[in-house]
Amino acid sequence: MVWDINGKMTKKLLQRTLRNYIVFSFIVLIVSAPLFYFFTENLYLKDADETLYLRRNEFVKFTMPTMKKSDISIWNKISKDGKIINFKNSHTNNKLFFATEYDHYTKENEPYHVLESKILIDNEKYTLVLRVNLIESEDLIISVFLLFSVILILLLTGLFIITKKLSSNLWKPFYDTLNQIEQFEIDKHKIPYFSESKIEEFHRLNDALSKLIENNIIIFKSQREFVENAAHELQTPLAIFQSTIDNLIQNPTISQDQSELLAQLNDSVSRLNRLNKNLLLLSKIDGNQYNSNELVFFHRTIEKQLEFFTEQAKSRNITINYSIQETIPLKANPVLIEILISNLFLNAIKHNHQDGFIAIELVNNSLIFSNSGQTKKLDTAKLFQRFSKINPSTHGNGLGLAIIKKISDINNWSITYDFAKNSHFFTIKF
Repeated sequence: MVWDINGKMTKKLLQRTLRNYIVFSFIVLIVSAPLFYFFTENLYLKDADETLYLRRNEFVKFTMPTMKKSDISIWNKISKDGKIINFKNSHTNNKLFFATEYDHYTKENEPYHVLESKILIDNEKYTLVLRVNLIESEDLIISVFLLFSVILILLLTGLFIITKKLSSNLWKPFYDTLNQIEQFEIDKHKIPYFSESKIEEFHRLNDALSKLIENNIIIFKSQREFVENAAHELQTPLAIFQSTIDNLIQNPTISQDQSELLAQLNDSVSRLNRLNKNLLLLSKIDGNQYNSNELVFFHRTIEKQLEFFTEQAKSRNITINYSIQETIPLKANPVLIEILISNLFLNAIKHNHQDGFIAIELVNNSLIFSNSGQTKKLDTAKLFQRFSKINPSTHGNGLGLAIIKKISDINNWSITYDFAKNSHFFTIKF
């Protein structure tokens, strides 16, 4: 059993199929066994009735015409399962019924099927009583029933085992394909390889998935190249725009209104520059351009940036507390680690309030950034999405946390968010 993304327990298709086979087999066994028993018993009783009638007809045809009254006692002595008794008045000439008789040898009552029939001996009416012992039939029926049950159980067990083994082999290509899809990431260069399958449905599935993945990779590469090219092309006009605004601001002849307008333009250009750089960074990360890793100590990277961001935080009287309980050397790209730490600092300062705090901890193979801020939990569904802003009123571009998440993902680290005691916690586990 497995759990889906909603936390609900799910079952494999093979398990559900085999469960249905087991239920069906159990029902067949429960229903067919008694039916077989009663059907066999009725067949035996019918055969016993035919035997009694056959013996009665043979008696009437071959024995009764030559029999005298004086022969009745002799015949009764030598006949084990037949007697001639005084006439019993009955509405029918032949009467079948069940009877039991105590057997002194077995010391128990034994069942019989009895036929009483009207006969004439020396023109006098008598009753011929013939019987068949049913104890042998019961033993035979029970033996046949047990044999049938054993055969049926073996048949169903064999069917179950064969079906399980056959289903496992039949569904193996599907699970191979599923495993490839689960491991596939569109921003990685590894393209899934689907093994050949002789089953038409799985073959068509693999072909459809291959075409779908191929088309999506082409679209993804085109979009990434477009973003990267656009970001590169925007760098030059933005730099010229920024330089022109700087020159105008330094011009002593501009008025106060013009100076304020230029300051607003300068702020907008700075935001465009940051957005352009972040988009270019994400494009480069997606293009696997930061694949050179080396041994990095997180505490050194944090301490390197701590002084700069402490000065940034002082403008809002935000205190920064830094605690190292262990030094964590990890294989990673040093440029990306600096960007990661920088964005965590910027996020903690930007979304803080006056006289707030920031706490940084390195403990248990985890980096924890916690900060004061708004007094409610953030929307975790959109928190790490691109262009998703925590606070719409801020001047950010909504890419800071997306970059943090991207850097964590490519290093196989997990990043989580939590809100407790009016503090926001961002934890990266290595």
